[in-house]
Amino acid sequence: MNYKNMIVWTVTVFLSTIYIFFGHTIASKNLTVMDSQQAYSAKAIVLRIEDEVQGESYEGIAPIVTDTTILFTCRLLEGDHKGEEILAAQIGDSSFSSAKQKTISVGDKIIVYNYPVEDYGTEWIFGNYVRFDTLLIFAAGFFVLLLIFGWGKGINTIISLTFTCLAIFMVYIPSILSGQNIYISTLITCGFITIMTIVITNGWSKKTLATILGCLFGVCVAACLSLIMDSVLHLTGVTDENSIYLTLLPSPVNLNAIIFGSIVVGSLGAVMDVAMDIASSLYEICQHSDRLSFARLVKSGLTIGRDIMGTMSNTLVLAYIGSSLSIVLLLITYADSVSSLVNRELIIVEFIQALIGSTAILFTIPLTAIICGMIYVGKGKQPRRVRKHRKY
Repeated sequence: MNYKNMIVWTVTVFLSTIYIFFGHTIASKNLTVMDSQQAYSAKAIVLRIEDEVQGESYEGIAPIVTDTTILFTCRLLEGDHKGEEILAAQIGDSSFSSAKQKTISVGDKIIVYNYPVEDYGTEWIFGNYVRFDTLLIFAAGFFVLLLIFGWGKGINTIISLTFTCLAIFMVYIPSILSGQNIYISTLITCGFITIMTIVITNGWSKKTLATILGCLFGVCVAACLSLIMDSVLHLTGVTDENSIYLTLLPSPVNLNAIIFGSIVVGSLGAVMDVAMDIASSLYEICQHSDRLSFARLVKSGLTIGRDIMGTMSNTLVLAYIGSSLSIVLLLITYADSVSSLVNRELIIVEFIQALIGSTAILFTIPLTAIICGMIYVGKGKQPRRVRKHRKY
């Protein structure tokens, strides 16, 4: 990294930190969601199993459900009661036998909630297993691999990924929950992630400028198409019963704006990838070729883009299908007809997410190629001049 790029990198990291800090302060100014917790929760480790109680629920005279409740002693690992040993209960339900939860055992790290369980004389019940700690270990392994294979680029990738996660969870989501304008928050977040990621990972150059402009254009296309489809398809934003709960928050959430945000943010990664592929490829062509014309360079960009668009569109479609596979299976199972299935708002939203993301990619390819042609043309390797030797 040369001196110029070092300055740009430092300034970008500094400004990104400022954005996260002040962005979080502004976004969470009126946030009250986390202030009203219904129950105290804490991490704990299971020390010993005390008892196992079998129970049955009846409908009429026939037992239909068998419950298994395990009483156990655990030590709290955090909070005001850290270090205390408490009696807790894991309540099972055989009605969900296909999704039966693992029975706790000594040494398990768990989450317990402070709910009164009158039947068993304890105020603590099992909530979940501690899973995030294991996830952090896996993430650490991923970061190590990035450093091994990427060296300096790997470090920059980790930094940009960290800022991206902070921008989403520390600024964007709090701004939504605090009742701020989701449309503006979405565009600001996408603009920040685009500029920050590309500058940190690639430094500042003509290639970086071309990538940023192409990516921002693709995001604008996705945003415009999302607004158009929202009006044309008469979307309500109620994709499932969980959406209703968002309207009951202290600061009601605009469900149509949530769809807008999911489409634009979801397409950002693919658009950024395509813009970088085009800009980087054309930059290498210019560096290793004689002077190219604007038309030839743009034509090369379009050719490269045709090879990219097929796999990238598949990536978007498969990502959206995979993220909602269980819901799609459930809807197909209980649908009374194909017509009613494909016209459900949940299915429609999944379709337009994939279609708008793919369309944004299609528009990103030619524009990035044109921008690269305007910036790169004439900057390639100069033709070699043949020296004339004097005759003596």
